[in-house]
Amino acid sequence: MYNLAAFGDLATIDIGALVPKPTSVKGNQREATLRLWQSSDGATRIGVWECTPGHFAADRTAMAELCHILWGRVTLHNADGTTRDIGPGEMFVLPKGWTGAWTIHEQTRKIFVLSDGG
Repeated sequence: MYNLAAFGDLATIDIGALVPKPTSVKGNQREATLRLWQSSDGATRIGVWECTPGHFAADRTAMAELCHILWGRVTLHNADGTTRDIGPGEMFVLPKGWTGAWTIHEQTRKIFVLSDGG
């Protein structure tokens, strides 16, 4: 039997205390993550993440990530030097193998889906 998982307003749900972000390069960033769901094999994880302004390195060589920005504004910096500004309501994919960095311009919250599969 499968159980339907439903969650409240993810833009306002309490996701816990902000803690220091280990990959922060500039800004002494703080982040919080609330895992909402995980597949039985652990290959797929869904949750909510929030981060304070600053700049951090990101590595998706082992997994893909789908992100939907609920609020805030970021710039993604691809390893090839190109950038992309993203804001509330926008969704994007960091494909498996992507590396780069994020600049968080204002406190940001996103929904994420991480997938280690294929």
